[in-house]
Amino acid sequence: MKETLQQLPLKAAEKQAENKKFFARLKKRPPKDLDYTMKQLHEAEFQRTNCLTCANCCKTTGPLFTRIDIDRISKHLKMKASAFQERYLRTDEDGDEVLQQVPCTFLGTDNYCSIYEVRPKACREYPHTDRKKFQQLGALTIKNTFVCPAAYNIVEEMKRQIKG
Repeated sequence: MKETLQQLPLKAAEKQAENKKFFARLKKRPPKDLDYTMKQLHEAEFQRTNCLTCANCCKTTGPLFTRIDIDRISKHLKMKASAFQERYLRTDEDGDEVLQQVPCTFLGTDNYCSIYEVRPKACREYPHTDRKKFQQLGALTIKNTFVCPAAYNIVEEMKRQIKG
């Protein structure tokens, strides 16, 4: 996995222009069954991919925390929401609540998440390759191919199956 993660940004950069063109076409004329296809591709990839061997998303990027996430997680940790925010979060340049640092504070050395059952919505949905109206997520998906080997593989398979 270490070698895969070292090569991933280079491989994603090589495909970036191609992926941008593909997603631009996809956004203009998405196939009727796109969401179904993406769900199939996502499920097939995650039959082969075990996130616990990687956790690169948790090590290199941080999720956005919604108000609902903050309330749920702080309750789980038996903290006041304001104390949780002060201890773990900061407001970024876009006004979003994000982690103060990466890797994620809640990621263990074994790649397990200590708050998995109450993790933020952004973590639950990552890498967002099975979301509805997938054609609207081109820029985010391309960004995720630099971080997540599964997202990279899904996009490559998607380009093989969907001719733009």
